Amino acid sequence: MKNAIKFNASPELKILIDEWKDWLLKERRYSVHTADAYLRDLSFFINFFENLTPSALEVLDVRDFRRFISTRASKNIEKSSLSRELSAIKNFFNWLNKKHSIKNESIGLVSNPKKAKTLPKAIDADDAFELLDQAPFFSKSDWQGLRDRAVMILLYGSGLRISEALNLNVGQIKKDQKALIVKGKGNKERVVPILPAEFDAIEAYLKIVPYALKEGDPLFVGARGERLTARIIQRQMQKIRAYMGLSESVTPHALRHSFATQLLDVGCDLRSIQELLGHESLSTTERYTNVSLEKLKKEYNKAFAQNNK
Repeated sequence: MKNAIKFNASPELKILIDEWKDWLLKERRYSVHTADAYLRDLSFFINFFENLTPSALEVLDVRDFRRFISTRASKNIEKSSLSRELSAIKNFFNWLNKKHSIKNESIGLVSNPKKAKTLPKAIDADDAFELLDQAPFFSKSDWQGLRDRAVMILLYGSGLRISEALNLNVGQIKKDQKALIVKGKGNKERVVPILPAEFDAIEAYLKIVPYALKEGDPLFVGARGERLTARIIQRQMQKIRAYMGLSESVTPHALRHSFATQLLDVGCDLRSIQELLGHESLSTTERYTNVSLEKLKKEYNKAFAQNNK
């Protein structure tokens, strides 16, 4: 169980932080999980300076922000986590400027730490859920945002290739459906699980899509009503990962990798994962063992460091 989030700040600033949390939940429609993650990330910054006031936030300069980043980096925090913290801080300052005219131009001069390129493409579960929460807010219209979220949930929840998700037609996924038959590479069919959250996301999109889609029509359509292309989802993913400060390896295909890696983490056998992914060769699926072993090593080193403080 995580510790309660505390802010060593003035009463006036605490009120603003509470307002920001309400805005994240009600206007941006973030999940409670994502909003709490943002608040926890912000708390590291607020508590670093101690007893901050709204007016004090306006006069912080670039050196103050860099001093915070340097101190956090000295604690061996991963660059991806530091980028995430900085993303939350920037979000809070942008909100302060728009809602309360509390402005600090220096925050715009602070860059996210550069992250080393890594081979594994699986996304951390927390980042994956936040990414899905963010998906509706980077499109030109509400229906397109819900469409993008539904596509991404299919990639993450069922391990579909993006081409497989975009080739679906209206009527292929129905309420209370437990599994779906998809055609993968080589026109080979396989059975994948369908979660209630996937159906709910598709239903939310279909309720407001401005086209009268009938059974057999493309399920996911573009602005002109034609079948959606992979490039649109790839472009949306680029926007989201930039906003969240995530690696360039976070692509639509990375959601499929995450599906497989997290199944392996909870004990699913490689042969079953091979079937779910539609891999012709087991050696292709075995690549996920390297990703999981790397994650295990990181968790072990983290635990070892904490126990030897």
